[in-house]
Amino acid sequence: MTSTSPATPPTPSATDAECLALTGNLRRRGTLVLSVFALVWAVAAASGTGSATDVVPLGIEVAALVITAVAIYLGYREGASPSPRMVSLPANWARGVGIVNSVELVAVFAVIAVSNASGHAEAVPAGIALVVGLHFFPLARLYDQWQYRWTAALLTAVAVVGFVLVAAGLANETVRIVVGLGSAVVLWASSYHLAVRG
Repeated sequence: MTSTSPATPPTPSATDAECLALTGNLRRRGTLVLSVFALVWAVAAASGTGSATDVVPLGIEVAALVITAVAIYLGYREGASPSPRMVSLPANWARGVGIVNSVELVAVFAVIAVSNASGHAEAVPAGIALVVGLHFFPLARLYDQWQYRWTAALLTAVAVVGFVLVAAGLANETVRIVVGLGSAVVLWASSYHLAVRG
């Protein structure tokens, strides 16, 4: 950082400017990804409330679209306040993110395959929520986003609730609604936090 006088704000060096740009890009990308996956969870939850032509699932889907659109707008709007701090990324962070996301994808397919093969398809939403929640723990470090730790913890808690409902013998639709809406709310909250607070 350099400055010309005490009254003049400091001018960032090229490195600082690049870090600031990367921080903003990661913030916007995180907002987009989190809100879109929240939308997917909400649509999955809506599918458990009735047929596609019923008012309730349609209402959930419309509300989910609006909530997602607003999150994306807030994350990408011009004049958004800058992130309060620049991220400090570990070495080879992009490679680490790729590995974590690949393991997550494989684990999701494994959850689906094992649940269906064992005759417990009702456990799929909770299993996927658990995998997604756990994968946010390493992402919190790799992206230097502390808020992903509570994203991870809350998604894991939603998954545990889902498994309890499965063990209690509740209907597939009920489990899908609870886990789907719970996961959507957690991911939307995270996306709004990124969009507004950075």
